Amino acid sequence: MENLFPIPGTDARVGLDPILGLVPVVGDFLGLIPAGYIVHTAHRMGASRRLVLRMVLNVGVDVVIGLVPLIGDIFDVSWKANTRNVALIRQMVETKTAHAEFARAAVTTDFEPA
Repeated sequence: MENLFPIPGTDARVGLDPILGLVPVVGDFLGLIPAGYIVHTAHRMGASRRLVLRMVLNVGVDVVIGLVPLIGDIFDVSWKANTRNVALIRQMVETKTAHAEFARAAVTTDFEPA
């Protein structure tokens, strides 16, 4: 949602969130729908309270600053709370997977006492 369209001549991308943000108040709150879904999904996947709080703070910063006319619209282009939150979920899953693989390897390793 946040990286849909490339900005010609740059490496930057823009999505629907900053475009929705151009509609005063309503656009910013419409952006909460996918953001809430991402946070809820993380919670269902077993994210820690700390991680969920961090994700909620990312969204909160996006909404509060997004409400400020013009400054909020410019901020929305660079902050990308949903992208940050998806990256946090990926990191959580990769960490859990690495720990599970390590534990599985530790249990299945043949150990010969000396």
